[in-house]
Amino acid sequence: MTTLAEPLQAQSMRRGLIARAVDRLGGGLVQVFMILVALFWLLPTLGLLVVSLRGETDNNSSGWWMLFTKPAQLTVDNYSNLLASGFGSSFWNTVLITVPATLLVIGIAAMAAYAFAWIEFPGRDLVFLVVIALLVVPVQIALIPIAKLYGALGIFGSILGVVLFHVAFGLPFAIFLLRNFFVGIPRELLEAARMDGAPEWRIFATVVFPLAKPAIASLGIFQFLWVWNDLLVALVFADTGNQPMTKALQSQMRQFGTNVDILSPGAFLSLIIPLVLFFAFQRYFVQGMLAGSVK
Repeated sequence: MTTLAEPLQAQSMRRGLIARAVDRLGGGLVQVFMILVALFWLLPTLGLLVVSLRGETDNNSSGWWMLFTKPAQLTVDNYSNLLASGFGSSFWNTVLITVPATLLVIGIAAMAAYAFAWIEFPGRDLVFLVVIALLVVPVQIALIPIAKLYGALGIFGSILGVVLFHVAFGLPFAIFLLRNFFVGIPRELLEAARMDGAPEWRIFATVVFPLAKPAIASLGIFQFLWVWNDLLVALVFADTGNQPMTKALQSQMRQFGTNVDILSPGAFLSLIIPLVLFFAFQRYFVQGMLAGSVK
């Protein structure tokens, strides 16, 4: 018995060592592969950064990768010229449009989603179906009617008009997303709060809203990226004094088709803010996506 057990035990130990080696090797290969994918994904961003830090003559004569052989080509003159052209005001216009549009959509959609999920009122399901139906309405259909309405109200061409348009078209998806998350919250938590005498607004603020942070972070990232990168709405509703970065870059491209020394730093500035925001809230974004996938 002993002679048979010892080979079996040795064989089991060898299999265990092989399995652990395969697991470690597989995990290492996966990590290396993901790192390579990340570097490949960031390569255009790196190229844009290098182009924005090279002079116009250097960019016209050679590729951006030549920087590694001639690092003296780096200069910040492009960014100085960009700011001198008035791009700084467009950057702040973008912030003044994006931040209110994102916060308003999150706040209004969270309260509406809570009402659709946990408050009984006449016609609740019908109203929610109307909200869902608004998801299929293209933005292009509303441009001319809203432009006429803004003209009558005297807000056409203003930052307020652009913000209101983004809020109106961002709410249907936001309400749909948050309502589906809110219905997954255990009813017992809300019933316990109601038994303690908490009003609905307090239940929403102290129970539901903290639990919905992953979903709210995901919504905030989607809304921020959509508004920050928007060009169509800015072209229609923002005048020259209130134009965001996307419209400012588009106007530069129209006037100077080969003006790379202005376009490249502007494009990098418009890209780096959403990139930093995504990496800062990546953990909440993944949690929100996984939470929505299992409800």
